[in-house]
Amino acid sequence: MRQTLSDYWRKRFGRYVIQDPQPTAASAPYTYSLPSKKFLSAIKTGDVVKIIFEGIPISKKYGAERMWVIVTERNGDDLIGKLDNDPFDMPQLNSGDIVKFRSSDIIDIDWNDEALQERGLTRKIKRQYWDRCMVDSVVLTHGTPVGFLYRERPDLGHEDDKHPDSGWRIRGNTDFMTPEQYETESADYVALGVVLNIDDSWLHLIEEPVGSRFFKNAETSEFEIDTLE
Repeated sequence: MRQTLSDYWRKRFGRYVIQDPQPTAASAPYTYSLPSKKFLSAIKTGDVVKIIFEGIPISKKYGAERMWVIVTERNGDDLIGKLDNDPFDMPQLNSGDIVKFRSSDIIDIDWNDEALQERGLTRKIKRQYWDRCMVDSVVLTHGTPVGFLYRERPDLGHEDDKHPDSGWRIRGNTDFMTPEQYETESADYVALGVVLNIDDSWLHLIEEPVGSRFFKNAETSEFEIDTLE
């Protein structure tokens, strides 16, 4: 492949930083999960972990790349490793390069059952919220709280979708909407977790069956069964 002047400049003078995933995980707990502190403290040399690299100047194709690193040294929360991936578009970084990072930078660990057993750890299956729902756009774009929701028989998406329609239909609280937002209201088809990241006050209702309907009582701020149709 022909190397451009830009690629040459980035390879010769470019650098990279390792992204801190903690702020993203804190802001999106239902769609972004990180290894627990117990898992992070059990990492030792020879383990393979994944961290996020961001090229400077930024990559022409990707904002950042998630890549595996083989741990070669550990001193508390400070680690050194060897890159175990070929970057897609980061000529300043190559497979085998030495990388310094912290345990809090790790987003995944490549452990099989044998490695977990050796460390006395158990892999916990976390509840996933990737099934889809329809939600008012103002909830996503303006953080409008959920005010009304109901669950109907799923009829969106396709039968072979990896993440099917949950049947939940989620409406924004009109008390927090401007007249313009109310008049131009639209909806989006997204993962349940995307909505929960913004407002999880209805999480306790998520397993309610098809036909369920709830509204948020403005006085108590509690969801109540809606009997009106």
